[in-house]
Formats: sequence, structure tokens, C-alpha cells
Amino acid sequence: MKNEILNEDRIAAIIARADAATRGPWKAMLEGRDHSSGSSCIIIQNGCIDLEGASDADIVFMANARQDIPYLVSELMRVVDALKFNRKGNF
Repeated sequence: MKNEILNEDRIAAIIARADAATRGPWKAMLEGRDHSSGSSCIIIQNGCIDLEGASDADIVFMANARQDIPYLVSELMRVVDALKFNRKGNF
């Protein structure tokens, strides 16, 4: 087992997937909450993503993941940088 703070290859793959996706922000549009006819979907910059069979909670999660994942990765990298700095004996 490697002695590393995190799996850098996995983080790089997550960043690549986020970068390849349609730019955000994405917004969940739920029938009954945001509109009264049609189906629930995720609104993106050039249209919408229909998600047949997804629950409202699934749609909200997926829509927010577009904003949440890049934020969490940046926070993770900030913490990793701080840990690396402290490992060197700097305080």
C-alpha cells in the first residue's frame, strides 16, 4: 500500500470528468415544485437533461453534483496541501 494522503490518479479522473461535463451551474427542475406540467429534469446551459425513472432526490443530487464536486475537490486539495506543509515540520 502506498503511503500517500490520497489517490492522485482517482482525483485526476474526477477532475477530468467534471471538466468534460457541460459547464455549470446545473439546476434541478422538479414537476410539482418548480413547474406544474412536463417532466422533472436538470437544466443545463444549452437545454435540459431528462432523467426518466430518477427520483426527485436523485435529480437534485445529480444537478448539485455539477457544482459540489469541483468545490469539494478544491477543498480537498487545499487540505492536502496543508497536510503536506505540516508533514515537513512547518507550523
